[in-house]
Amino acid sequence: MNENLLEAREELKRLEHIIYVSLKYTRTVDVINNALNRMVSTYDFVVEAFLEKAMEDKKLDSIPKSPALKAKKLAELYPEDPLIQKNLNFYFSLRNILKSPYQKRQEFRRHVTLIVNLEDSTVEVEIDTLVNCEKFIHFFLNYAQGVIEGIVEED
Repeated sequence: MNENLLEAREELKRLEHIIYVSLKYTRTVDVINNALNRMVSTYDFVVEAFLEKAMEDKKLDSIPKSPALKAKKLAELYPEDPLIQKNLNFYFSLRNILKSPYQKRQEFRRHVTLIVNLEDSTVEVEIDTLVNCEKFIHFFLNYAQGVIEGIVEED
C-alpha cells in the first residue's frame, strides 16, 4: 500500500478519536480546530499519494512544494473527475476556515460551535458537522485508494 495512503488512514483514525472521544469529554472550539487540522492533514497525504502516482505514470515532471500548489496540480491532472474536484474544493474551504479568525459559541456544551465569517458566507462547525465531514473524507480516502492502487478496501 502507498505510504501516503497509510499515513492518511492514520490521520483519519486520529480524527475519529478527536470526534468520538476527545469532543465527548472536552467540548471546546480548540478541539474542533484540531479536528479541522487533522482533516487538512489527511487531504495533504491523499494529494501527495495522487501526485506520486502521476510521477510514476509519467504524467508529471515534478511535485510542487506547497500543499496548495500540490492540490491545484492534482485538480489540473484530474479535471474530469467530479469526486476529486469536489473534495479539493472542500479541502480549500477547510484551509480557508482554519486561516480565518473565528468566534466561539456554547463552549463546554453539546452544541459547541466554531463560527467563521468568510467573504460571502458564515460557516458554523459543530460536532455533527465534523461527523459528516469525517464520513465524506473516509469515502474519498477509499476512492483514492481504489484509483491509485486499483484496490477497493472495505472497513
